Amino acid sequence: MKKLITCIAVIVAIFSASSLYAQRDTASMRQRMEAMQMKMKSDLKLTDLQADSISAINSEFRPKMREIRMDQSLSREDKMAKVATLNDARDKRIQAVLGNDLFKKYQDWMQQNMPQRGGGGGRGGNG
Repeated sequence: MKKLITCIAVIVAIFSASSLYAQRDTASMRQRMEAMQMKMKSDLKLTDLQADSISAINSEFRPKMREIRMDQSLSREDKMAKVATLNDARDKRIQAVLGNDLFKKYQDWMQQNMPQRGGGGGRGGNG
């Protein structure tokens, strides 16, 4: 009986520690995203409305991107095609907020400041 109680206590401790680590990692990611948004706002001289709009648009598309990446039924090429379609839709919305000139600066800023994922390559654009 003591062994069972000890085992359960160890399992509970492991789950508690992993949950705490995940929360800390999420908070750290959120802080990095907020810092990047402030840097972008400052570097591009965005208004509060423009910065908030970009943030809202990105927040809307983020779960859709995650869903595609997690879909094990899609090939790599299919995932890339779906992500490209979402990127185009997101970029059109951001371009509508920023206008053509500022959108071009935004794209350049993104290329220079955002880490590339999945083997490199830049983001496309409607410039």
